Amino acid sequence: MSTTEHHHPEVHAAPRPPATGLRRLLAPGFLRAIWMMALFFGIGLALVLGIRAIAGWHPLWHWPPVLAVAFLTTMPLGFLAGIGAFDYWTHYALGRPTRPEDHSGHGARSWRDYFRVNTDHKVIGVQYLVTTVFFFVAGGLLAMFVRAELARPGTQFFDPQTYNGLFSVHASLMIFLFIIPAFAGLANYVVPLMLGAPDMAFPRLNALSYWLLPIAGIMMLSSFLIPGGAFAAGWTGYAPLSVVGSDGNIFFQMAVQWAGASSIMTALNFLVTIITMRAPGMTFWRMPLLVWANFTTSLLVVIATPFIAASQFFALFDRVLGTDFFRPESGGYVLGYQHIFWFYSHPAVYIMMLPGFGIVSEVISVMSRKPIFGYRLMALSLMAILFLGFSVWAHHMFVSGMAPWLRVPMMITTLLIAVPTGIKVFSWLATIWEGKLNFSTPMLWALGFLSMFVIGGLSGIYLGAVPIDIHTSDTYFVVAHIHYVLFGGSLFTIFAGIYYWFPKMTGRMYDERLGKLHFWLTFVGFNATFFPMHLIGVQGMPRRVVDYAPEFANWNFFISVASFGLGASTIVFLYNMINSWARGPRATGNPWRALTLEWQVSSPPPTFNFDEIPQVVGNPYEYGVPGARHAVLGEERVEELERVR
Repeated sequence: MSTTEHHHPEVHAAPRPPATGLRRLLAPGFLRAIWMMALFFGIGLALVLGIRAIAGWHPLWHWPPVLAVAFLTTMPLGFLAGIGAFDYWTHYALGRPTRPEDHSGHGARSWRDYFRVNTDHKVIGVQYLVTTVFFFVAGGLLAMFVRAELARPGTQFFDPQTYNGLFSVHASLMIFLFIIPAFAGLANYVVPLMLGAPDMAFPRLNALSYWLLPIAGIMMLSSFLIPGGAFAAGWTGYAPLSVVGSDGNIFFQMAVQWAGASSIMTALNFLVTIITMRAPGMTFWRMPLLVWANFTTSLLVVIATPFIAASQFFALFDRVLGTDFFRPESGGYVLGYQHIFWFYSHPAVYIMMLPGFGIVSEVISVMSRKPIFGYRLMALSLMAILFLGFSVWAHHMFVSGMAPWLRVPMMITTLLIAVPTGIKVFSWLATIWEGKLNFSTPMLWALGFLSMFVIGGLSGIYLGAVPIDIHTSDTYFVVAHIHYVLFGGSLFTIFAGIYYWFPKMTGRMYDERLGKLHFWLTFVGFNATFFPMHLIGVQGMPRRVVDYAPEFANWNFFISVASFGLGASTIVFLYNMINSWARGPRATGNPWRALTLEWQVSSPPPTFNFDEIPQVVGNPYEYGVPGARHAVLGEERVEELERVR
């Protein structure tokens, strides 16, 4: 049990008057960011040229280090300094007098506050979600280009290098700029409320972690503008291709560093918040499963993300500094890249899944009006996945040329990790069984996730078996598997969470008919697009190729048509969200009649979440139990404390 009680009165200073004249150039914001980006670019350029001159390296102007240091390191730092991300810490570091906190940078009074550095976790959560939806649309458009090219054999629209760049940037945006940060956005909004906390533990660090994301996404998209084209080594950035390919690979290597830094900052914030800022009475065994899911995910992020940072730094050093970590002609260990990369990237699959497990647990329990079946076992299975996730990385490398003796142990651990995942699936099914089901839009997405994730999990068991993996490696069977896991799994749960908490975030209700239309268009389009890939995959259709044998033409044409229908479903979602946010009917504080704490306050919540600290008195899922309460607030809290005494 634990609790650090933080309480802030619901007060705000009036917004500061807008700066004028020269002060406008010096005030934090996008105007200051413009000239500071130019200044920091100059600093980075001088640093590169100065070091090369002192070391006697010629020519002085060498494009790769200039790109890596001036364009992709110091220039983004200038942007962050310009918008005010470092102002508080700089003021403190210079030993200047402490400034009283007037909360002028906390909370949203107008739409403009979403375009500034803001310390309110609710504003940051919305910033995350809107930004990630933008990159989701961008990544989806790139996928449409890929499917347009593959609709017929031969090359129609793109040369091989451009095609490789399209699917590489598509996958990188979806993984690093959509799925992982979208979960962070939902958790940012909801977790402090679920804990009864007024905010995250480190609000300024939380604000900074968001602003690293658009930097990473713009880097990835900007790689198309570089001579030689975008990075084209896939989202895995395999060496030595990422070392000797176009300079667009530098954009990938640096963007992953920025996105990874954002993930680590957010994860540390979640860990400290969950451990130290729970409301009175909120023991670990009274936490909602979404909080458990983000606790385990944050541990995964903190432990695993430095490994992908290392892999990208080594590849970048090979390209920029002339090192030989992965250059085979100089004795570099190429397979070392894959071992380092997958030691992060298989746990990353669970970084992209565990928060969704938490979301689905919330939605299914509320919409079934039943307690979660096996609550403690569900929480413990999350921890089991955390530990087992680090023992399966080499099943991605069965055909890579690694030591053959590693295959069988990795196959065994891969099959073993299905056990805690299976526990969760059967627990959700048991929760639904004989429940009073409400088939609203969030529940449809949760049930869609359950069915699609099972298919993705079953194909994963096939791929975990050495002989089947050898046969289907680098075929469309693998493409089908990863999309059933990450689209049918992660994306479905993200949509479930967005629809479920949309009333809480906006104070408005979405259009239920459009929500259900969005689900069915996506569900049908998704299966029509990706299920046939299993069939052509086992027949030998290779992935990551711009051209293919005519025998696969009919299926590829069908898949491309279906993919455009799938892409069109997103238009329904965007219209529903934008229109409902602007003109939807007002939402009540608790439209789902849920028990968790975020639904016990108004929609949207007060600036500091709770006017009085809640007292947690029971489990968050005791639906159908007469008189059950998760928490009491206000006068009820006083009565409860008196009763306890």
